[in-house]
Amino acid sequence: DLACLLLADLSLSTDTWVDNRGRVIDVIRDSLFLFSEALSASRDAFALYGFSSRRNTQVRFNILKTFDETYNDQTRGRIQAISPGYYTRMGAAIRYAGKLLAEQPAERRLLLLLTDGKPNDLDRYEGRYGAEDTRMAVIEARRLGLQVFCVTIDDQAEDYLPHLFGRNGFVLLRHANELPRRLPQLYWQLTS
Repeated sequence: DLACLLLADLSLSTDTWVDNRGRVIDVIRDSLFLFSEALSASRDAFALYGFSSRRNTQVRFNILKTFDETYNDQTRGRIQAISPGYYTRMGAAIRYAGKLLAEQPAERRLLLLLTDGKPNDLDRYEGRYGAEDTRMAVIEARRLGLQVFCVTIDDQAEDYLPHLFGRNGFVLLRHANELPRRLPQLYWQLTS
């Protein structure tokens, strides 16, 4: 009895190129497609959301697939339409995603965050403030009984993610192009 909410960072930094073969957003899109296909086959309950922000008054939470929806052409169209924009206010996104996931009746609930960088935004939400807000959001989600795990492609993640998610609360993929293949594998490792 399991529910998973996958939360994807759709900030402007995902518009950068990876190995001169594609953008980070393209890798995220491919990952969402493969992840959805795998989870649809497994029949585990899952939802997909994206987020970006522009100050604390404008946190964008993109609905790609809710728990109540089946994975279908409409969902695929929403995934295909994702685009990069704005900043990365992780704390607010984790809190809202945590609230949605906590409402699920499943015995186990996994909040899986995909990101390419640190928390940041225009209104001094970088450095220590952004990190501490994100850390508190993770703690709050865990108090709700949620398993929170971060998947990142940021080469500097080992400098700050242990503080935000704990030593065993994240994985760094050194090559972004590994993400589509590795994401379903990570899901099975985390849930079995």
